[in-house]
Amino acid sequence: MSTPAHADEPRRDPAGGRDSGRGQPLPVPAPPGGHALRIDPRSRTAPAPPPLPVVDEVSAGGLVVTVSGGDLCAAIIARRNRGGRLEWCLPKGHLEGDETPEQAAVREIAEETGIQGAVQEPLGVIDYWFTGDDRRVHKVVHHFLLRATGGYLTVEGDPDGEAEDVAWIPVADLPDRLAYPNERRIAAVAQSVLEGRPARFHGVVESRVTRTIVRSPGRPHDGRGGPAPPAPRSSTDHS
Repeated sequence: MSTPAHADEPRRDPAGGRDSGRGQPLPVPAPPGGHALRIDPRSRTAPAPPPLPVVDEVSAGGLVVTVSGGDLCAAIIARRNRGGRLEWCLPKGHLEGDETPEQAAVREIAEETGIQGAVQEPLGVIDYWFTGDDRRVHKVVHHFLLRATGGYLTVEGDPDGEAEDVAWIPVADLPDRLAYPNERRIAAVAQSVLEGRPARFHGVVESRVTRTIVRSPGRPHDGRGGPAPPAPRSSTDHS
């Protein structure tokens, strides 16, 4: 008896698959308009790493000023940023032991600029966050206006060796010389104080990562150089 032409063809399953005729399982049918689902185990999402510990740091510094050539000048320093670029900034550093922010500002400015000074006025606080290799750091930097009482410009006294240069810069020129916008705001307040007029910036100035609190002359503070509680920030203030 002759064999039908289609006898060797695998039989079709009513669901659309094919039976090999040898009892083997039918392949999984593809979904309409696509391919059969395949899950690559390598593509599975890895568990989230544990959160980094948070560390609080407090520093102090500011502007020490004198009259040079008829101009009010402030001593500022040049140091390398993390990218290796030299940037001009205000002298500052961490509080040590039981120091108050005012005491730390006097010491740090003397170490990094060579100029001794006496605190005249609190200028403001810069409050920001950054992430290191193994921690998140919440840093608060208190800034003061100091009157120069002695010394000479040198970076030799900087125990960390971070300051590479120091110079007297006219206070009016600091916005063009300082690298960081928040320090330029602090310098603008210092200029207003020195000229006997209200500060141009007051209250709280915020960005995504930085909050700057600056105060007009005579605004109260907490006795340790910290800010008085700021007025509520307007929801429309995006300065």
